Amino acid sequence: MGRKLVFTSGKGGVGKTTMCANIGIALSILGNKVVMVDADIGLNNLDVVMCMENKVTYDIADVVEGKCRLKQALIQDADFPSLYVLPSFHNYDTANITASNFKSITDTLSTGFDYVIIDCPAGIDSGFHRAVAAASEAYVVTTPHISAVRDADKVMALLNGYPLLNIGLIVNRVRGDMVVNGEMMTAGDISRLLKCTPTGVVPDDDSISIKSDIMRHTTECEVKQAIMILAENISSGKRHIYDCTNDYRGIFGKLKVKIRKMF
Repeated sequence: MGRKLVFTSGKGGVGKTTMCANIGIALSILGNKVVMVDADIGLNNLDVVMCMENKVTYDIADVVEGKCRLKQALIQDADFPSLYVLPSFHNYDTANITASNFKSITDTLSTGFDYVIIDCPAGIDSGFHRAVAAASEAYVVTTPHISAVRDADKVMALLNGYPLLNIGLIVNRVRGDMVVNGEMMTAGDISRLLKCTPTGVVPDDDSISIKSDIMRHTTECEVKQAIMILAENISSGKRHIYDCTNDYRGIFGKLKVKIRKMF
């Protein structure tokens, strides 16, 4: 049986869907067979992030309603043959997609894949509970901002009420220069506030922020390195955390901080 991982966040805009996409790609690069399930009914974006929006023939609602087989709804990635996506329904009417039949779908997928990655809708409404109930592990994505951390804390409290095997923390968009200057919370600060050990830390990079599937198109960079480390941590259980402040230490690091502030 494959591992069923749900990626969630207290608020939108922290990069949760982008994180799902890139971790899915990274895990497939590591040799795993991966399927990503978009659980954000009505506001589905995973197929767009994965550049598959024009390939959607069937979606999860068609599977639930018996209009197609589960295998027919899966879209195989053109660049990574061991990576698939199950797109979400584009309508807000979710009456036919219950927690029970959603879990049945993820359970079935877990028999044929090493990883089932569930992209949970932001917030803590019914969509959140439907996605989490179908998973065996959860990862909370947040950024080093007070509002995001506060909402992540609420999500953590709810996750503790589920029989999950593991709850992890991913701190996204960390600015190493601001951390060094004491202008941004560190991953350690956030970890202590949320009482959860970080699984990974991903730096912010303005030069690639417009590219959502970083692992597919971007050449070697800090963000790509951090995501590969994160995927390896998820796969192996290790805790190798990417150091976003490394380039901003010492004499040349301080100079780099000053230059970044100027621009």
